[in-house]
Amino acid sequence: MPKKVAEKSALEVKRLKHHGGRGNAVHAVGGVDGLVLQISDRGARSWVLRTMVGGKRRHIGLGGFPDVTLATARERAREMKDLIWRGIDPVEDRKAKRATMLADRMRGLTFSDAMERYLEKKLQEFDNPKHRKQWRSTLDNYAVPVLGNLRVAEIGLQDIQRTLEPIWSDKTETASRLRGRIEAVLNWATVAGYRQGDNPARWAGNLDAVLPKPSKLKKQTHHPALSLADAPDWFAEVRRRDGFGTRALEFLALTACRSGEVRGATWSEMDLDARLWTIPAGRMKAGKEHRVPLTNHTIDLLSAMPRMDGVELVFPSAHGGQLSDMTLSRGMKRIHEAKEGGFVDAVSQRPAVPHGLRSTFRDWAAESGYPRDMAEIALAHTVGSEVERAYRRSDMLERRRIMMAAWQNFLLGKESKTVLSLEAG
Repeated sequence: MPKKVAEKSALEVKRLKHHGGRGNAVHAVGGVDGLVLQISDRGARSWVLRTMVGGKRRHIGLGGFPDVTLATARERAREMKDLIWRGIDPVEDRKAKRATMLADRMRGLTFSDAMERYLEKKLQEFDNPKHRKQWRSTLDNYAVPVLGNLRVAEIGLQDIQRTLEPIWSDKTETASRLRGRIEAVLNWATVAGYRQGDNPARWAGNLDAVLPKPSKLKKQTHHPALSLADAPDWFAEVRRRDGFGTRALEFLALTACRSGEVRGATWSEMDLDARLWTIPAGRMKAGKEHRVPLTNHTIDLLSAMPRMDGVELVFPSAHGGQLSDMTLSRGMKRIHEAKEGGFVDAVSQRPAVPHGLRSTFRDWAAESGYPRDMAEIALAHTVGSEVERAYRRSDMLERRRIMMAAWQNFLLGKESKTVLSLEAG
């Protein structure tokens, strides 16, 4: 029969030391068979219960000394012995409880937290800051108010419906993108172990059973554009008016660029000697640098523009900041007042808007016989397949220069005899 170890007092345990050799020193402290204080050669102290479990010797850690006192170590050792007596392996039991605790913690991750962790990686894929902002704002504006505080493990089909249905009919394109982004966040949560089962934001075989198809809801709408017949009269009315907003509208028409590209234009982007406006990739929708040839009239317009001290913008607001999109829209509305019934789109009969000027240019280019690709490049649209774009080395700048000069003359009401050859080149 094993010899019983006399119970050591707390003071005696405190005085125990390492034997001075290599490896750990082990001191039995009594009170519970197999309970020892282990002291490393560096002085670290911990409690260990050395016992048999299912015919195998086990060393079960009970915590460090002095955080775990002698009395607590004996209490824990007795609990371990009791588990063993009941046929439970304390080590495996502890692992199972830790796994359960971890699973509970992971299931507790909210949609907002999951979204942040997913976006931390996902947004690195986008070079264009605008695209990063769009991804986040869509989720922040529409998903977070409904799903934000819900645990990802508990989000179901009904929660996704509550999120999408308010905008599914009125903002179908936005809602469709939102659905895909929610699906991506929940996919991440599943792969990361925070939820199980099917993704409730999946479309096929899931949401398509409870929501109308976007293709059936989406109504193709175009920005109302000036008719070609009205364009010269409209342009003449623009030229009669003053103000940075009106000049920006005039420049917008001449260059066929987007409102944001014009409103954000800076003097450093303009090379009047080379007659060229170079818009950096970061300001372009496609994330690619765009070169715009400047015609005689655009050069004259820019040369006559007053410059505000310390302001780099070509078309600044009265306070020196960037003009708002509404400024150009309001300017357009005032111009409509100059004509009975306004300048309306020939198809929809709605008043033309600034962005519609690009459609007017596109119609003019087609009617004038200019190559489709060249007109699309002028609009900074992506042209051709990825392979075709890889082999296209030219942005047709000089050919576009001729086309934009003809467009300028059309707006000015001048007959242009120049029609570009339809040959590719």
